[in-house]
Parts: sequence; structure tokens; C-alpha cells
Amino acid sequence: MENNLLLKVEGLKTYFFSREGTLKAVDGVSFDIKRGETLGIAGESGCGKSVTAQSILRIVPQNGRITGGNILFNLNERGFINLVKLNPEGEEIRKIRGKEISMIFQEPMTSFSPVHTIGNQIMEVIMLHQALSRKEAKEKAIELLKKVGMPKPTQMIDAYPFNLSGGMRQRAMIAMALSCQPSLLIADEPTTAVDVTIQAQVLELIKELQKELNMALIIITHDLAVIAELADKVLIMYLGKNVEYASVDELFYNPKHPYTKGLLASIPKLGKGSRQRIEPISGSVPSPYEMPSGCLFHPRCPRFIPGVCDKKEPPFIEIGENHKVSCFLYKR
Repeated sequence: MENNLLLKVEGLKTYFFSREGTLKAVDGVSFDIKRGETLGIAGESGCGKSVTAQSILRIVPQNGRITGGNILFNLNERGFINLVKLNPEGEEIRKIRGKEISMIFQEPMTSFSPVHTIGNQIMEVIMLHQALSRKEAKEKAIELLKKVGMPKPTQMIDAYPFNLSGGMRQRAMIAMALSCQPSLLIADEPTTAVDVTIQAQVLELIKELQKELNMALIIITHDLAVIAELADKVLIMYLGKNVEYASVDELFYNPKHPYTKGLLASIPKLGKGSRQRIEPISGSVPSPYEMPSGCLFHPRCPRFIPGVCDKKEPPFIEIGENHKVSCFLYKR
């Protein structure tokens, strides 16, 4: 494998087990990301985006587990290590979490501890992975808060999460994620809890810090505008499976899968006025416990082929340079 490759996910399967049955949250997902590159993962709610991120960090909830596939991460001098083989509670993965791979969680209000100051929580990460005293860790935490644009960082370091606005909490979360200058940053819906103005500021901040630190970035979102703003490559997911994988330009200007086309058609076009017709994807996402046979998207697909799409699962094939799709409309 090339040295510039940072992360390679191969056929990842993460299932959840309950009395109702087996929920295949992630079912055979594959992608890779190079150093300094940005991958956008998009799809409707419940398609497995966040579980993919949890699987990489090995923080899947207790009733779920990785049942197949590999997550190969480049640790420089040690080469590639398969994160799937590590004990999720072991010392080795704990050294990687926060230091080599960090995550900005979807809702910082529930991700921060409400009974500790944001300063103490950032300092804890710094002291866990770096040989710094408490005083040095506090100085670094203040420096990080200043870097992410937190107003009055010397005062805010002693604030509790509930003292901060949504935008300030998100900045504190970014500061904590970047405290050890990770090789890979995973941002899970980083702008969900903030308004449009703050969203633009947060995205610009992430772009600047990524460039400064030469980090790889995985941005998880249902907002394709965010993908267009940040990503180099895009993975579209549906019910735990990858349906299309391409460069950002190729995906937006030459989408192939009917689901990808449906997502793009459902976005209002700038300059078209209030009378433009939005084309929503027909039907609704099926129950994860009652998956349709064959292609999972066929009950909602406008180009459904009877006797084919409802009988067999389409292979994930390459149809162009760095462009893959899972659809019977395209042959090898």
C-alpha cells in the first residue's frame, strides 16, 4: 500500500443485535482516504454514516459489533494496523483515539460532560496523550481555544458547557478534537446544532485548520452543500451500503445511481425562484428489520427493472476513473 494512504476500509460490516432481530447498520462499506484529503459521507438519516465513524474509532454501542471487514490505519513507523483486530477497550486503541484519530460529535451539549469545565475536558485529552504538566496543558488549551476563535479564551476555559452558546460549544469541541494534532479528523454533522451564519464560520474554521495541520478529514452529513464545500471525494450510503463513490466534481456533475440523482434533484436551485418544482425521492426508507430483497433501493427507484433489481443485489463496480456505483443499469 502506498505510504500516502492513511485509512483503508474494506467490506466493513457492523451489526446490532436485539430481540427484534439483526440490524445491519453498516453492511459491506469500502473506501479509502489519503493524508490531507477530505472524504464526504452522505445519505438520509439512518443510512449508517455515524456508525461507520463509530466503527473506525471502535466506540460502537454495546449491542453492536463489527462482524466483518477491515479498517487499516497507517501509523507511520509501524505501518498499517487493522483497527478491527484491536480490543475496543484496550490500551492500544486508547492511544490512537484522540491522538491519531479524533472526532467532532454531532451534538456537543450531550458530548461534553455537564459537570466539568470545558478547560478540564480539553486538558484531560492533552495530558492523556502528551507528557505535559497541568499548567502546560492549561496553557495549550487556552491557545487552542484562541485558535478556534473562542472569545475571551482565558475566561471561557473555566466555563461549563451549559454556559456557552451552540456555536461556542462547537468551537470548544473542535479545540478538544485538535488538541493532539490528529492525522485523521472525523466530523459527524458538525453544524447540526448551529444556525446558518455559525455554520459557515465552523466550516471555514475546519478548512483552515485542516490545511494548517495537513489532516485527513471525514465529513459526515446529510447536507450536500457541505459536501460540495469541503470534500475531495464523496461516498453516498443507503441502508448501510455504499451506492456511489466518486470525486466531488464527478458526483455533482455526472451522478450515476438513481438514489444520488434523487438526492441532488431534491435540492432547491439558486436563482430558479420560488415556483421551481422540487422532486422528492418517492416512498420512504424501509424498516431496517424488514429489508427488501435484491437492491435495497428498488422499491423507491424510478428506473427499477422487474425481475432483476428485486431478485439480486447489484455489485459495487468501477464505471470510470475513481468512480464506482452499485446499480444494474451499469455493466462491467
